[in-house]
Amino acid sequence: MRDAEALEPFAGMWEVEARFPAREPPVVRGTSTFGWLLGHRFLVQRAQTDHPQAPDSEMIIAPDPGLPAGYRAHYFDSRGVVRLYEMSFDGREWTLARTAPDFTPLDFAQRFVGTFSEDGATIAGQWETSPDGADWQPDFELVYRRTG
Repeated sequence: MRDAEALEPFAGMWEVEARFPAREPPVVRGTSTFGWLLGHRFLVQRAQTDHPQAPDSEMIIAPDPGLPAGYRAHYFDSRGVVRLYEMSFDGREWTLARTAPDFTPLDFAQRFVGTFSEDGATIAGQWETSPDGADWQPDFELVYRRTG
């Protein structure tokens, strides 16, 4: 089982920039904070955006010994969407994947792969979608820049 404290590199405040190549506006900015819950047993991400069509969200990340990836991420957003992601983190690469129905039907699969910079001050990644979990298409880029 993975230890929640292995997620310490996430802890803190971040500025976030999402780049949508084929949408308006092409860039959406926001903030994200990662903090500990219940004595370092869970990591909570709270994200807000400056665009009214982009949802604010919260995600609770917990070790999950039943998953090869090691973690489960419980996602909730201001649209009322609730999703479960399998998550992995090896100290540098962060992945989230949703490839099976959970609280809602699986209309499309999703995955995110982000990489921490050497100094831990930036996470650069991309969300992808797939109609079948095999043919992945880019959705949008996401960059986190540590602010505190």
